[in-house]
Amino acid sequence: MRVTRQVIVDRLSTYLHGEAELDELVDWAEDALVEGEFEESEVETLAGVVARLGVADMRAFGLTWQDCQQMLRRLGYAARVELAPA
Repeated sequence: MRVTRQVIVDRLSTYLHGEAELDELVDWAEDALVEGEFEESEVETLAGVVARLGVADMRAFGLTWQDCQQMLRRLGYAARVELAPA
């Protein structure tokens, strides 16, 4: 599987929009670390973010909003919150 900035951003976006559970995000990240092909020019950044996502289900690490914001910034994106009536 090819792992690019956009692929990681899409996965994080799906999670943040409530369309995927944390365990799904973690499973994807673990698989991507083992089987993924990271762009050579960005392997340090991409693998670092994916590795962080891969341990997000562990109590010692977790995954906070601030963590997501920081990872998205590393990938060249900014997170915004939009509220809508339920």
